[in-house]
Amino acid sequence: MFNKILIANRGEIALRIIRTCKEMGIKTVAIYSKADAESLHVRFADEAVCIGPAASSESYLNIPRIMAAVEITNADAIHPGYGFLAENANFAEICRQSGVKFIGPTPEMINKMGDKVTAKETMIKAGVPVVPGSDGLLKDVKQGIKIANQIGYPVILKATAGGGGKGMRIVNKDDEFEEAWDSARKEAKASFTNDGIYVEKYVVEPRHIEFQIVGDQFGNVCHLSERDCSIQRRHQKLVEESPSPFMTPELREKMGEAAIKAGKSINYEGVGTIEFLVDKFRNFYFMEMNTRIQVEHPVTEEVIDHDLIKEQIKVAAGIPISGKNYFPTMHAMECRINAEDVMKDFRPSPGKITSFHSAKGHGVRVDTHVYAGYTVPPYYDSMIAKLICKAQTREDCIKKMQRALDEFVIEGIKTTIPFHKALMKDEAFKAGDFNTGFMNTFDMDNCKE
Repeated sequence: MFNKILIANRGEIALRIIRTCKEMGIKTVAIYSKADAESLHVRFADEAVCIGPAASSESYLNIPRIMAAVEITNADAIHPGYGFLAENANFAEICRQSGVKFIGPTPEMINKMGDKVTAKETMIKAGVPVVPGSDGLLKDVKQGIKIANQIGYPVILKATAGGGGKGMRIVNKDDEFEEAWDSARKEAKASFTNDGIYVEKYVVEPRHIEFQIVGDQFGNVCHLSERDCSIQRRHQKLVEESPSPFMTPELREKMGEAAIKAGKSINYEGVGTIEFLVDKFRNFYFMEMNTRIQVEHPVTEEVIDHDLIKEQIKVAAGIPISGKNYFPTMHAMECRINAEDVMKDFRPSPGKITSFHSAKGHGVRVDTHVYAGYTVPPYYDSMIAKLICKAQTREDCIKKMQRALDEFVIEGIKTTIPFHKALMKDEAFKAGDFNTGFMNTFDMDNCKE
């Protein structure tokens, strides 16, 4: 087992990893930018190293500075969390060459699944259903229009190196294609330094359902069942839950088998997620794989009573998994609490938190790195907390979430709490009648406080 793990991340996920490491008797090193000096992950790690100014490029994305922190603290492993360098094959390779264990898949696995075109080709070979579309990257607009007419509109343009909804555009007819192509490429280039674009059939009224998988160094892969992430805005998830209200036992079995097949096709090592689009007829298609822990991992932890960070660390240390598949025994739901003004198109709302009262009680969990007096910096992702509730049924889980949201007080900045309160009262949501287009018709006036 590792002696000391450096967490190459910030905020709530860094603190989450530190907590599990402490329980496992492993020393921790926090890295932080000057903007994060007062963050709780810095306070609770055994050691902390400032690696640069606020800008991510000069701190959390600066590989030489991170490796220097590894050297001076004598850490023998790095946990990348999610975002930043978590799916950067070059970073994983540098760790390997430096004799430091990257807690995640190998660079080769990241390359196979991180590039969406390559991932799609890999899934086709593995016999996993994929959405119809181009065989590879598009060469030009003319080729894209030709393929769009073959598979039928609407189609969606996607950045091959994409994530977080960047570099994605829906196209409904030939006349829209060129403008969408230009804007998608421009955004992809700015976000990922890679403007490669491919095209897929746009699945109408889809659910976004993902399967959590775990693979070890001995070829074993299992799944930990599904999460429904269909409530999202501009391809950014807002609420996640397990089990999915859309799921049937037969569909879970088929999707679980496909997820395991996907993992085994690349001998996957670590914790990862196979993401699917599921149409209203319950046909499912591979969308992408995330080769890292995900923001919404607590949902799975709560319904199967399993520490996924601990599982990651054990797998990285060479400990085999049981190979057993896990299924939900409870219902859990996560609301992402972001520093955003929901009545102003979810505009970021950084600033000083003047009052903070966390929700508590049976079946209520809050993952956060903030507190009263903490200043939310404007330089990073706006998520400041995750509120997770679990209960015996979905109906009871929603009621518990309503209660928890009512007592969750954050003052001094705007947050997404008013949106979540309104969502929990929405009749369609309560009935489980929603898809990824839900926010297009949701009445934001219900969020007024």
